[in-house]
Amino acid sequence: MSLDKILSIGGKPGLYKLLTQTRTGFVAESLLDGKKITVGFKNNVSVLSEIAIYTLEEEVPLREVFQNIQKKEDGGKTSVGHKHDKLKLEEYFFEILPNYDEDRVYMSDIKKVVQWYNILHEQGITDFAAKQEEEKTEEKE
Repeated sequence: MSLDKILSIGGKPGLYKLLTQTRTGFVAESLLDGKKITVGFKNNVSVLSEIAIYTLEEEVPLREVFQNIQKKEDGGKTSVGHKHDKLKLEEYFFEILPNYDEDRVYMSDIKKVVQWYNILHEQGITDFAAKQEEEKTEEKE
């Protein structure tokens, strides 16, 4: 499963898998407990494939940050948890993304990245490569 089917829903913990679209929103399934919920269009919803992290030079797609974590951890879970202290989380994030913008990337963002990576890893979603359509487009050029 790719990151374009994984959602973060404002006000709800964890991550959700997009199941189907309805007239008034969509149905999603929690990756934490498997419960299905209906989400309206008024909710603040982010698709993981559309999220990027600020660096001093550019914005790095979240999938690349996940790939960096995956390399650092040899495909395993993170060595720090999202509930570790601020200093330990900042040190860890500097190891995976050394040039992240400290002024625009907040501690809550770092905690979410670590937590989301671990949730995806537990669910067996570990393929963070770019979408196949993008790769085909690059090959044509």
